[in-house]
Amino acid sequence: MVYELRVYRCMPGRKSDVLARFRTHTMGFFRKHGIEVVGFWDTLVGELDELVYITRYSSWEEREKRWGAFQADPEWQRVREQSHTRGLIVEHIRTSLLTATDFSPKI
Repeated sequence: MVYELRVYRCMPGRKSDVLARFRTHTMGFFRKHGIEVVGFWDTLVGELDELVYITRYSSWEEREKRWGAFQADPEWQRVREQSHTRGLIVEHIRTSLLTATDFSPKI
């Protein structure tokens, strides 16, 4: 299994817009393209303008196929552009692709 950890650093004051885009649009596109979400997390202590989530894939090739289809989806591109009508909502995205160690509990 390959896990993708994504940390979104939201533009100041725009976190609610990022959350709304995920809630209203992105989750549907993830389902459409077979992207399995492990979970989303909101920061309680630390960088409050961050959103963290993890997705799971059976292989690197599956990740490339599904993520590529999602990014290329014209409707997703339209929604993403529309979410920027008042300016960018995400300052930076940090991505890590992870594989479990041999002693990791099964998720």
